[in-house]
Amino acid sequence: MSETSTQKITLAKGLNMGLRRAMEDDPKVLIMGEDVGKLGGVFRITDGLQKDFGEDRVIDSPLAESGIVGTAVGMALRGYRPVVEIQFDGFVYPAYDQIVCQVAKMHYRSKGRSPMPMVIRIPFGGGIGAVEHHSESPEAQFAHTPGLKVVACSNPVDGYWMIQQAIASDDPVIFLEPKRQYHAEKAELDESATPEPLFSSRVVRRGEHVTVLAYGPTVKTAMSAAEAAGGEGRSLEVIDLRTLSPLDMGPVYESVRRTGRAVITHEAHVNLGIGAEVAARITEECFYSLEAPVLRVGGFDTPYPASRIEEDFLPDLDRVLDAVDRTLAY
Repeated sequence: MSETSTQKITLAKGLNMGLRRAMEDDPKVLIMGEDVGKLGGVFRITDGLQKDFGEDRVIDSPLAESGIVGTAVGMALRGYRPVVEIQFDGFVYPAYDQIVCQVAKMHYRSKGRSPMPMVIRIPFGGGIGAVEHHSESPEAQFAHTPGLKVVACSNPVDGYWMIQQAIASDDPVIFLEPKRQYHAEKAELDESATPEPLFSSRVVRRGEHVTVLAYGPTVKTAMSAAEAAGGEGRSLEVIDLRTLSPLDMGPVYESVRRTGRAVITHEAHVNLGIGAEVAARITEECFYSLEAPVLRVGGFDTPYPASRIEEDFLPDLDRVLDAVDRTLAY
């Protein structure tokens, strides 16, 4: 492994590098969104791209999400590969009609003649002390919509590879980015490595007693819980789901059949969240291996609270460990 092929990067840097490489490789890749050009995005994910690729490929749009996505639909139909940035998760709803009625259905309704190769990037989740409508977790709404692919990166290396893979896909991809991780820990990126497939889950920590499933921002929470549990003699296996539609359940089933117990955590509300679907599938496929019910740990069934109390709303290490204790008590 050469020294020049590896570097330490944040998630924000990984996404920036991945977007840059995709634009270098394909002149049909365009970026659209509010403040993505001169400012480089509110989280600086697109920093420097307009300067290097020009205003016709990195487009500062009006503050109109429906117009942004609708324009991208037209571009995709003409052979471009638009990458749309929704500035904050809670701003996506004005574009929900476009996403569900056009983006998700065009390929199917045209009998395959009109693919929709576009990526809709959405910073999601809480933990940054933001104001109202800036800390949503809308992933279940999109995962429930046939025709959309939904993925969630959790670390810098995945951010770099997954954004390129999503752009290369001929299907529309909702690309979820945990905003609290943008400028957090760094990881070593080897650009010469072979990435894992986009729509696949991954075991990120081996364990024996309980399988803990997470994605996006809660992967770090699950890893912290596993570290704490290890000091008490409990071995947790952690799986980063990475893809929410389609779900890659193979590694999940294999793990649960060994541990006999499963806990899934996400920031979104527990009620009708991704965890409910995962729990149902585990119960259907691993029923005779389960030693306890599949438990879910997530946000409470309320609108996202004011920032001063968001830490009480978000699932944390203690709440995950409490679920681990409960499942081991059966």
